Amino acid sequence: MNGNTEMLNFIYQNSEMGVNTLGQIVELVKEPGFKKQLTSQLAEYEKINTEAKEMLNKHGCEEKGINSFDKIKTYLMINIQTLTDKSASHISEMLIIGSNMGMIDAIKNIHRYFEAEKDIVKLMQRLLKFEEENIKKLTEFL
Repeated sequence: MNGNTEMLNFIYQNSEMGVNTLGQIVELVKEPGFKKQLTSQLAEYEKINTEAKEMLNKHGCEEKGINSFDKIKTYLMINIQTLTDKSASHISEMLIIGSNMGMIDAIKNIHRYFEAEKDIVKLMQRLLKFEEENIKKLTEFL
């Protein structure tokens, strides 16, 4: 696998995690303003995910999604962490931690695959900027 494919798969998996996580969390949220914010974030993760998939296919590669074990683990962790506290503050904190991890991994991948095609790096930078914006918006709900 080359750097282009590896970077695109990272973008695909990161955005897939956002889609899966927010898809689950949006159902738990009652506060309209917070729900609207999360729904907006979910839509952007879906767009990035679709774009990464299309770029992978254009390069003749199939996307490597998140493995079943990680999906189940994430699903269970969300259920456990929101069992007793479904407040906007608590959920925002959880999502900020996830976005911080996504930012760190995105920066590492940008440095690692600095020779990747410009359109791929641009998509990674879009994902990074999106994660940064998510953190700013989520802090309003802490």
